[in-house]
Amino acid sequence: MDADLWLVVGLGNPGPSYAKNRHNAGFMVLDELAARAGGRFKSHRARADVLEGRLAGARAVLAKPRSFMNESGGPVKGLRDFYKVPVERLVVVHDELDIPFSAVRLKQGGGDNGHNGLRSVTKSLGAKDYLRVRFGVGRPPGRMDPAAFVLKDFSAAERRDLGFEVDRAADAVEALVADGLAAAQNVFHVG
Repeated sequence: MDADLWLVVGLGNPGPSYAKNRHNAGFMVLDELAARAGGRFKSHRARADVLEGRLAGARAVLAKPRSFMNESGGPVKGLRDFYKVPVERLVVVHDELDIPFSAVRLKQGGGDNGHNGLRSVTKSLGAKDYLRVRFGVGRPPGRMDPAAFVLKDFSAAERRDLGFEVDRAADAVEALVADGLAAAQNVFHVG
């Protein structure tokens, strides 16, 4: 195992028709981290686009699976095995219905809370102790099906603040890598 390397994976769906969906918040955050690292994603045999570089001073691999959300586990496991990253140094960035828009929460382990991407990752890894950066998208209005809600683009009001929120979630990933879970939670779990 490479105990000095971090693997940061953003969850989303591939293709332009999904690019601005709530479900692609993980991809949006990874794109911001790639811009900060000054690099570009390249195709990897594990069915993912990767960027090897530095994140908050640490060696890191940034990755976006090329599979659909509910099949993210295969590429994540393939990357983890290829780079020999311990599960405790795997960070998964994903959208979260149970957190309001404009909130970012960090945790280690836990259930999938109905999130098919997390369910796939946990099943493929055979472990759930990986780190998570949860990007709040809020609950659907009225009786809208949550699955339909996450496959819709952010609302006009949300889009006004989306760049700021993506930036904040990227800051949370960097804080997690640089300072550890507890310290990052103390910064981002306010308000």
